[in-house]
Amino acid sequence: MAVLLQVRDAHKRFGDQVLLDGAEMSLVDDVKVGFVGRNGAGKSTFLRALLKEEELEKGEVIHHPSLRIGYLRQHDPFKEGESALDFLMRDSDQPDWRCGEVAGQFELKGAYLEGPVKELSGGWQTRVKLAALLLHDPNLLMLDEPTNFLDLRTQILLEHFLRDFGKAALIVSHDRAFLKATCSQTLELSRGKLTMFNGKIDAFLDFREERREHDRRVNATVSAKQKQLERFIEKNRASAATASQARSKAKQLEKLQTTEVEVDEPTVHIRAPRVEPKNGTAMRCEGLAIGYQATKDLPEHVVADTIALEIEHGQRVALVGDNGQGKTTLLRTLVHSLEPLAGNMKWGHNIEIGTYAQHVYTSLDERQTVIEHLEYNSDSNTTRQDLLAMAGALLFRDEHIEKKVKVLSGGERARLCMASLLLGTANVLVLDEPGNHLDVETVEALASALDLYKGTVIFTSHDRHFVRRVATRVVEVRDGRVKVYFGDYDSYLETVESEIDEGERARAGGSTSGSAASKSKPGKSNSGDYRQEKRDQRKAEKEVKNLEKKIARLDDERKALEKTMLTETDPAEAMKLHTQIETIKAQSAEAEERWMELSDF
Repeated sequence: MAVLLQVRDAHKRFGDQVLLDGAEMSLVDDVKVGFVGRNGAGKSTFLRALLKEEELEKGEVIHHPSLRIGYLRQHDPFKEGESALDFLMRDSDQPDWRCGEVAGQFELKGAYLEGPVKELSGGWQTRVKLAALLLHDPNLLMLDEPTNFLDLRTQILLEHFLRDFGKAALIVSHDRAFLKATCSQTLELSRGKLTMFNGKIDAFLDFREERREHDRRVNATVSAKQKQLERFIEKNRASAATASQARSKAKQLEKLQTTEVEVDEPTVHIRAPRVEPKNGTAMRCEGLAIGYQATKDLPEHVVADTIALEIEHGQRVALVGDNGQGKTTLLRTLVHSLEPLAGNMKWGHNIEIGTYAQHVYTSLDERQTVIEHLEYNSDSNTTRQDLLAMAGALLFRDEHIEKKVKVLSGGERARLCMASLLLGTANVLVLDEPGNHLDVETVEALASALDLYKGTVIFTSHDRHFVRRVATRVVEVRDGRVKVYFGDYDSYLETVESEIDEGERARAGGSTSGSAASKSKPGKSNSGDYRQEKRDQRKAEKEVKNLEKKIARLDDERKALEKTMLTETDPAEAMKLHTQIETIKAQSAEAEERWMELSDF
C-alpha cells in the first residue's frame, strides 16, 4: 500500500482566518476518502495546495513519483462549437475509438457525444469531464462537489463508476448519501486541523458527536472540581493551621485543565416559520399544462401537460425526475412565476407561499445590508437574537451581517434568501434545491427544521439523504407527465437503480466480444443484482446499530455489577454477581464479534 500524497505541518491563512494550522494527512493508493468541513473552512484552498496551485506559508506537500491526479474542475474547459468527442480527443490525445469507448461508460453517445458540448446541461457536461479524467489514467481522483447540478440518475451512474474505479479518490461533498455510497474513510478539516477517520460518513458524524459529548462531560466535571478547590483555597489560605492544605489544593487546581471542545463553529440550529397547522387541500390542479409561451422568435414549448395533482396541508412533497424533465418549470408555475399554458390551478384559502429558487435569490434588493434584509422580511415577533442566530446558522456572522446585498456572491445571496424565508410567516414553502450552498451540518439542521414545520413543503433536491429525511410524498416529473409515485422514496431509488443496472447490462451485452466494455469489470457482479445488494446492506447497517446499542447497554450493566461487587461482603452474593458479570462479558464478546463481521459489509 503506497502513500501517493502526504501533507506535513501545513500552515495557511486568508486574512485573519486560519485555514491550515499544522495540518497533516496521508493518502494511500487504494482508498476513497470523503472530505468534509464547514463552508469557509478552507477545503477548496486545501485541494489547490494538494495540486501545488496554492502556496503554503509553511509545511510541504509530497507527491509520490508515480502520482497521476485527475482533478474534476468546476470551470468550463470547452471551446465554442466543440463536440464532446472533439473535446475528449483534444484533451487526452487519444484516438476517437478510445474516447468513444470511455464516453460510453457515462452513457455519452449520439447527439450527446457528437453535438456541441456547451449546449449540454451541467450534469451531462460533468459526465464529459469525468470521461476526460479517465482517459488520462489517473491513480488519484480529486472531485470537488461532483454532485452539484447532477440529477439522481447521473449521481447513481457516478457512484457505479467510483465503485468500480480500483484506485484512490478524494471527494469533497455535502451529500451524505453520495459519500456513504462511495467512500470508506472520512477526512475532516476543522479549525485548521485535519482528522482522518477510518469509517464512512455516518459513523464519523456519530463518532464526532460522541467525542464532543465526552469532552463536554469531562469539562463539566473538571469545572465543578475547580470551583470546589477554589472555594477551599479561598476559605483556608488565610489560616495558619490550614494554609499548607490550601497550597496543596492550589497545586491540584493548576493541574486541572478543561478540554477544548472541537467545534468548528457554534452548533447549527435552524427553525422553520412558526405557523398554525391546517387541514384539507392546499393546492389542486386539473388538466394543467406547463411550459413557455410563444414569442416572436420561438414557438410555444410544452414541458408537461394533462397534470392532475392534489396536495394536502402538512404534506412534504418531493418532486423527483431527471434534469430537464420540468421540475423547476412546475415549481415556477405553482408560485405564479410562469403562467400555465392550459388547465386550472388553485391554492386553498389563507395560503402564504414562501419561495426559495434562483429567480428569487438573484433579484434581492441590493441596497439593503444582510441584517436589514432579514429585519424587513422576518415575522414581526422575531427578536434580534432570533435574527442573529438564523444569520449565524447560514454563515453570516460578526461584520458579515453589515455587508450590502450588492457585494454578496451567488452562494451568499442564496443563503440570505433561505434565512429570510425561514424567519417569515409562510405556511407553504416551495424550495428548489435548498441544500445547494449548504454544508453537511447545515443541510441536516434544515432537514430537522422542516420535520417540525407545521406547514406544507414542495421541494426538489438531488440530495438523497435530505429527501429521505424530509419527504412524506413523492411526485415524479418524467416524459411530459407529472404523477404521484405510489411508494416511498427508497422504493423510487430502487426503481431508478434497477433501470440503470439494466442499461449497463444491455451496453455490456451489446459490445463486441473483443472490446474492453464487454469484459467484466473488477469487483462488479455479473448477476447485476444491485437492488438485492442494497437491501442486504441496509439490513446489515440496521443490525450494526442495534448491536452497538446492545454492546453499550451490556457495558453499563457490567460496570454497575462490578461497582456493586466491590462493596459486597456476602460471599454467596459476591459469587452470584461474579457469575452475572461473566455471562455479560460472554454476551458482549459475541456481540462484538458479530459487529466486526458486519462492519466491513
